[in-house]
Amino acid sequence: MTPNYIEQSRIRDPHDAFIEKDINYKLYLQHWKFFVFTIIFSLFIAGFLNNYLTKTYSLNSIISVNEESDPLLISDNSTNYSQNLRDVNNYIETIDITLKSRTHNEKVVSNLQFYVEYLKKWRFKSEEVYKKIPFRVFVKEDSFQLLDQLIKIETLKDLQFKLSTEFIPKTSYDLIQFPDNTETKVYTPFDHGFNRIFFFNQNDTDESNVKTPFLDLNIYATQSEIEPHQVFYIRLNSMNSSVEKYNRISINRPSKESSFLILEMEGANKNRIADYLNESVQVLIRDKQKQKTLYATKIIRYIDELFEKEAKQLGSIRQEIGAYKKANNILNLSAQADELLVQTSNLSLELKEVNKNIEELDILEKYIRSNSIYEEPVPVPAFFKLDDKKISLMIEELINESTELEFLKDKVKPIHPDYQKLTKKIASTKDNLFENISNNRTFLNRNKQALVKELSLYDNRMQLLPEKEQKLVKYQKEYDFSQFYYNYLKQKKYEAKAAVEASISDIKIIDIATDTDQEPIFPRPKLIYLGGLIFGIVFPIFYIHVKDFFDQKIQTVDQIENNYNIPILGFVGKNLWKKKIVVFESPKSLIAESFRTLRSNINLLFKNNPTKKRAKTLLITSSVRNEGKTMISVNISTVFAMSGKKTILLSMDLRKPKTHQYFELKNDIGITNYLMGQKEISELIIKSKISNLDLMLCGTIPNNPSELILSDSCTDLFHFLEKKYDYIIVDTPPVGIVSDALELFKYSDAIFYIIRRNYSKMGMMDRIDRKYTNKKVTKINYVLNDFDIKSKYGYTYKYTYGYQENDHPKSLWSKLIRLFKNNP
Repeated sequence: MTPNYIEQSRIRDPHDAFIEKDINYKLYLQHWKFFVFTIIFSLFIAGFLNNYLTKTYSLNSIISVNEESDPLLISDNSTNYSQNLRDVNNYIETIDITLKSRTHNEKVVSNLQFYVEYLKKWRFKSEEVYKKIPFRVFVKEDSFQLLDQLIKIETLKDLQFKLSTEFIPKTSYDLIQFPDNTETKVYTPFDHGFNRIFFFNQNDTDESNVKTPFLDLNIYATQSEIEPHQVFYIRLNSMNSSVEKYNRISINRPSKESSFLILEMEGANKNRIADYLNESVQVLIRDKQKQKTLYATKIIRYIDELFEKEAKQLGSIRQEIGAYKKANNILNLSAQADELLVQTSNLSLELKEVNKNIEELDILEKYIRSNSIYEEPVPVPAFFKLDDKKISLMIEELINESTELEFLKDKVKPIHPDYQKLTKKIASTKDNLFENISNNRTFLNRNKQALVKELSLYDNRMQLLPEKEQKLVKYQKEYDFSQFYYNYLKQKKYEAKAAVEASISDIKIIDIATDTDQEPIFPRPKLIYLGGLIFGIVFPIFYIHVKDFFDQKIQTVDQIENNYNIPILGFVGKNLWKKKIVVFESPKSLIAESFRTLRSNINLLFKNNPTKKRAKTLLITSSVRNEGKTMISVNISTVFAMSGKKTILLSMDLRKPKTHQYFELKNDIGITNYLMGQKEISELIIKSKISNLDLMLCGTIPNNPSELILSDSCTDLFHFLEKKYDYIIVDTPPVGIVSDALELFKYSDAIFYIIRRNYSKMGMMDRIDRKYTNKKVTKINYVLNDFDIKSKYGYTYKYTYGYQENDHPKSLWSKLIRLFKNNP
């Protein structure tokens, strides 16, 4: 096998020139312009995003949740029991659901009128400017307002402003009433727009200063002086869209045992976030306080009914006693009657209490069994003197649980775990309450029987009194009981009112939400610039490697050596000068030096494989057109001729010859004219402008080039030329397209198969490589063409003597670098 004279790391020539392979950084250095462009472009995009992306801020408020005991129950010594009935974790979960519920957030949006949107338009975006503008808008909630329409407000002098909006004539626009949005109207304008001047109100009043067929607003100035010609926009959004926009409070708990909650919200306007969070907490406090005192409030209403009824009854009994004494001329009871009254009074009062409690228990049980929502006053037994106060506590618990369930109905579906848990808890509370009522009723009935039996003994003694005194004693007992009951209700009413007034909120504000010049959480300028820089670096690297991965073109010597068996003889540099006969026109260029290196390798090739012929025939071919075989044929012929060797170049590509173009000659006559018997060989040889270099052009393009090459005349041609020249260089057609070159192989002493870097594709050489492997073709070598000394694959020319010209024309950049190097 012909030895491979190309090393992977370097190729030495007679002038001690060599090529070094430095793939690691040259792969990227070759594309430095691409890197610079993508980095600058990425940083530009990052700057654009930082300036024009809507900034998002995050604010938080901290509250503590500690469920305090109901003051109404403190007097009953049941604080600990009430507090233990509820699970703090469940209570916090309820608060979590409440804050995220639609009902709660509707209240907040309505209270703040956050369905009013304030905007300022910039070149590429609109910005939310709530509390950043010199006026505020309040919507008259009992009037119809224009929905989802941009309304322009331009400030003028003397606290005036121009309000305008655009309409499409005879098109219907929706008008709604806030905050419910339940009633709607339609407004149909007949003009293309509305434009009118108004005055700002000086303060927040109920009086509207903007009244139009589609708006009823109070727009008041928040500054004493307003700069004119400022343009802002407002828009009234629906409650549904507004609630959906602001219903995004996130709730975090530092730990499972902690009673602190961190309410956090994100948005584009810090003032809106702060107001929304703070108002949301206030609404929560009011609702929970109302829910907490609901039991006491219901007790007050129930006691008011009993108190009014008992007051009437007490007055009626007093009148009856007075009338009876007057009618029967009785001033006071006798000593015996007074003694019996004292003895039976306590027993009668106890019996009344027992009967009253039994009646109230019956009413209570009937009420609870027939209701699922306990919004009306619950009939609580008023005269319970039992040590066990479970019934009152269970009722209070049942009220709170049913109220929580009503809250949940608007927030979650019945299949939600919290809903299911609360439903089961209510059912359990009811069962326990019914059992307790039954036990107490049994206990009261036993007491009643004992009292009745004891009172019957005193009733027998009462029969011995005069009839008038018996009736007066009866009146007096009823009066005493009614008076006691009246005073008891009065005391209970006072305690219930005190409980409402003294009720302590379960929710305490630790830290309100406020604007403290927080940096936006998005976009983060430094992070975006860093991301832009990283993208500007990574994208070119990714692109280069992906392109290489899918690129099937030959780029390196390694690709050839690793995939093919034919050895590589040498390579030809990239012709940056765009000259045709570069070794003649630019003899000191790097590409000219690459041809001289190739010539040296050819000489070594023939030294190891000497031929007996006087002339050495070099056949040059390739896989397809435009791989540079003609250019190499011309220049290798030239470099041999310039070394003093008598050389002839044959243009044997009889289909699409190009050799004549390199020497600026006409292709009128040539080899085909000889092969067809029209001319003699001596008539076809042309002297070129280069010493020792003759040419034989193709001549007229024939219809049967393959038959001409197979003719005996072709053999005679080569025999004739072998005796006259030192080197015969044959430019042939590509073997991948036609078989003409294969027919010429028999005349060659060496075959050079041209592969063009970044043009020839993997697989093109398979056919010729198989022939070489099967020994059907010998004496063949690859030559790598168009090799860029600054290619991305990093092969670099270095010459020890420095006589070679720079193949790259000097750019402004290279001149600047050289200037700095020469001026330390």
